[in-house]
Amino acid sequence: MLYYTIRRIFWIIPVLFVVSIVTFGLMHMAPGGPWDRETGNKPLPQKTIDRLNKAFNLDKPIEQQYLLYMAGAIRGDLGPSYQRPSTNVSDLLMQRFPYSARLGLQALILALLIGIPLGAIAALRQNSWVDYVALFIATAGIAIPSFVLGIYLLIIFAVGLNIFPVAATNWDDPKAWVLPTIALCVAPAAYITRLMRSSILEVLNQDYIRTARAKGLHERVVVSRHVLKNAMIPVWTVLGPIAAGLITGSFIIETVFTVPGIGRYFVGAIGARDYSMIMGTTLFYALLVALGNLLIDISYGMFDPRIRVGK
Repeated sequence: MLYYTIRRIFWIIPVLFVVSIVTFGLMHMAPGGPWDRETGNKPLPQKTIDRLNKAFNLDKPIEQQYLLYMAGAIRGDLGPSYQRPSTNVSDLLMQRFPYSARLGLQALILALLIGIPLGAIAALRQNSWVDYVALFIATAGIAIPSFVLGIYLLIIFAVGLNIFPVAATNWDDPKAWVLPTIALCVAPAAYITRLMRSSILEVLNQDYIRTARAKGLHERVVVSRHVLKNAMIPVWTVLGPIAAGLITGSFIIETVFTVPGIGRYFVGAIGARDYSMIMGTTLFYALLVALGNLLIDISYGMFDPRIRVGK
C-alpha cells in the first residue's frame, strides 16, 4: 500500500507538468492579450503596455516565460493576478476556495443522498412505473444545463416567491446556499442515479447473488450485504472526479448566484486574459482531481475485499 501510494503521488508530477504546458500554450495561442482594454474610449498607451509587459515578464520569449512561471509555481508562488497586481494568485485561491469547497461538498452530499437511493429503487423495481419515473428524472437532470436550472430557480423561488435572496451578500446565512446547491447537484445526482441503476442490474445477474438466494437468505439481506456493496464500486470510481469537479468546477453556478468562490474569478480571468489566474486555477483543479482519484483508488478495498492495492 505504501509503495503504491508513493508511486501514485510521484505520477501526479508529470500530470501537472503536461497540464501546465497545454494550458500555457493555449493561453498564448488565443488572440488578444491581458492589456487589450481601454481607459475610457482610448486604448492603453504603448509605453504603458511595454512597462506592464516588462513587469510581468511578458516581453520575454514564451519558453522563458513558462520556465519563470513554473519556477515560482514549484515554490507555491503562482504570481500576481494581472487584474489585481497587489494580490498573489495563491492568496486569492486560498481566500476563495472555502466558498467553492462548501458549495461543492454540499452539492456532492445532496447528489449522493438523491442518486444512490433513487438508482437502487429503480433497479430493484425494474420496468415498473417507479423505474420509468426515476429514468425520466435522471435523463432530464442530465439534459438540462445547470445554469439554465439555476436561472429558473432564481426566477421562481427568489423573484416570484421571494423565499431566497436573488443576489446574496451574507454567505453566513444558510438560505443563501440553498439554490446554488440544488442547481449544482442535479446533474451529478442524475448521473449517479443512472450509474447506480445499471450497476445494481449487473450485480443482480451474478452467480454469487443466485447462490445467496439459493441458500435461503432473506431478500433484504441479499440486497444490503451483497448487491449494494458491490454495486457501489462503479459509483465510488467516479466519485473522485465528480467531487473535484463540483468543488472547483462550479464556475457558471458561482457566476449566476454571485458566490464569491474560485469560479467567478476564473471566468473573469478568461475574459481579461489574466494568465497567472488561469494557470493557477487550472493547476489547482488538476491537483485536486489527481488527489481525488488517488484517494478513491486506495479506498476500493472498503467495498470489495478482493481488491487489494499492492505492488
